[in-house]
Amino acid sequence: MGTITLTPEALSAEAFAPFGQVIEASDAVRHFTINGGNTERYHDLAEVEPGPDGKVILSIFRGQPRTLPFAVEMMERHPLGSQAFVPLAGKPYLVVVAPPGPPPGVDELRVFLARGDQGVNYATGVWHHPLLALDAVCDFLVVDRSGSAPNCDEVTIDPPGLIVL
Repeated sequence: MGTITLTPEALSAEAFAPFGQVIEASDAVRHFTINGGNTERYHDLAEVEPGPDGKVILSIFRGQPRTLPFAVEMMERHPLGSQAFVPLAGKPYLVVVAPPGPPPGVDELRVFLARGDQGVNYATGVWHHPLLALDAVCDFLVVDRSGSAPNCDEVTIDPPGLIVL
């Protein structure tokens, strides 16, 4: 069987809900004024899960831009904790996910085009492709798990999916 074409859809909280949370400052999320009226707090945007014997860490990942069309040939998951990506460069990027459970086939992949002001939090066990920056080198603040137990499974996608815009 040949490569399957994957077309990105716009990232929204509703569409992404089976895979985790969208992290964004939006009227749809709980928010309120703090600091004497000087700051609007968008509150509790993601369910950070460090898993058993894990701790929450912050890192910066610097993603090299990907060229489209792009072949999705592998996916990964973190079975012990969540993983959140928040773009720091304000540039759009791609998010490829599949439901938790057995290794996914290409027909289970969903592709989202995220705006530069939207982050994502992958729930524990959700299959996802590693960072897919577009157009330029981009930094992402990553909220992740650190611990002594292995926390990354990788699988091959065969046949691959081809992302086209």
